[in-house]
Amino acid sequence: MRMTALKRNKKMAKTSPIEFVNQVKAEVKKVTWPSRKETTVSTIAVFIMVALASTFLFFADQLLALVVNFILDFGQ
Repeated sequence: MRMTALKRNKKMAKTSPIEFVNQVKAEVKKVTWPSRKETTVSTIAVFIMVALASTFLFFADQLLALVVNFILDFGQ
């Protein structure tokens, strides 16, 4: 009940669709887009980090599987 009272008391600014589009255009002009070189370097860095993380997780998984199998075999 309290939420509906807050919604009723709060006035939202009304903008027309044309004004909204003009505001969006103005905001997009403020964006600093990365250069092709920056995008390429960032993409390569992401691929390297994915390769390193997947390699680490593979070996960690293998080590944990070895430990779990050792513990399970030890109980027999």
